[in-house]
Amino acid sequence: MSVSACRKAPRMAALSALTMLLALAGCATPPVERFYSLSGGAPAAPAGAGGVLFIELQAVSVPQQVSRNQLVVAAGPGRVELLEQERWSAPLAAELGQALSLAVTGELGAIDVFRTPTPEQAAVYRISTNVQRFESAPGQYALIDAVWSVRRVGSGAVLTCRSVANQSLPAGSGYDALVAGHRRAVLQIGADIAKAVRALAASGQAGC
Repeated sequence: MSVSACRKAPRMAALSALTMLLALAGCATPPVERFYSLSGGAPAAPAGAGGVLFIELQAVSVPQQVSRNQLVVAAGPGRVELLEQERWSAPLAAELGQALSLAVTGELGAIDVFRTPTPEQAAVYRISTNVQRFESAPGQYALIDAVWSVRRVGSGAVLTCRSVANQSLPAGSGYDALVAGHRRAVLQIGADIAKAVRALAASGQAGC
């Protein structure tokens, strides 16, 4: 073999290796994104004997730390992780608002008329919700701590309450179980709110 050929051989081998690496990189499978929803699991209840109830569930507020599409999970004392591949199907505040609306209307057999015209003289119960803590600890717990209020539109009387829904999770369970825990927490808070609306509609008075 000539000197020139000997010099070309290492170059050819290096180019072949580089070409193979680029080909493998092009074939690499991108990370799979998984999307979760808090809605579902709230059966619709038939309207009561007194007719259809109307509620107006306003936009839910959430802490800034979790106000995003990605799941934010506890990763140790004072530390959280932002999971790029585990995401809510909508921003968390929107997910909570829809899920809570379904939970309350399902309990009451009511109609949520937020931003919708209502029949004249209809009694409408306005619900405001401020989620103060939304904590996710996979394999440990799913917690929602919310302050909420109910008042009949046109009335100055307001009932303000707090619900803390803490759902235990099986040790070692993953993100599906975590989201299911948050769904149960939403249903629990929805049941608390529905109980207050039902009492206000029946007697004009309610307690937490």
